[in-house]
Amino acid sequence: MTVCPAATVAAPVEVVWENLVHPARYSEWADAHVERIEPEGPATVGQTIYLTSKALGRAWHIIFKVEKVDSQKHQLGLHVLLPLGMQMKPHISCAPIDATTCRVQYG
Repeated sequence: MTVCPAATVAAPVEVVWENLVHPARYSEWADAHVERIEPEGPATVGQTIYLTSKALGRAWHIIFKVEKVDSQKHQLGLHVLLPLGMQMKPHISCAPIDATTCRVQYG
């Protein structure tokens, strides 16, 4: 299945991008807790991010593997390993609309 949701965000593209490429911040805005990041630091190809999300009375482990980081185009590619053997390969991109707004696309 292919989906490509998008949203207009009331923040400059640089602010949104900084939140996406600093996985230590994911716990601040995502429904998951960052357990560890290997290697630590901003997103880089080959980095692995270990997260835990709680639902249905249990903890679910999720792994993000960073496959692409293009800071100039504000694009991030991940390989996501989810519970129950599910996997995704999302591509996240941010594009400025104006100085205070951007479009974030997840596909």
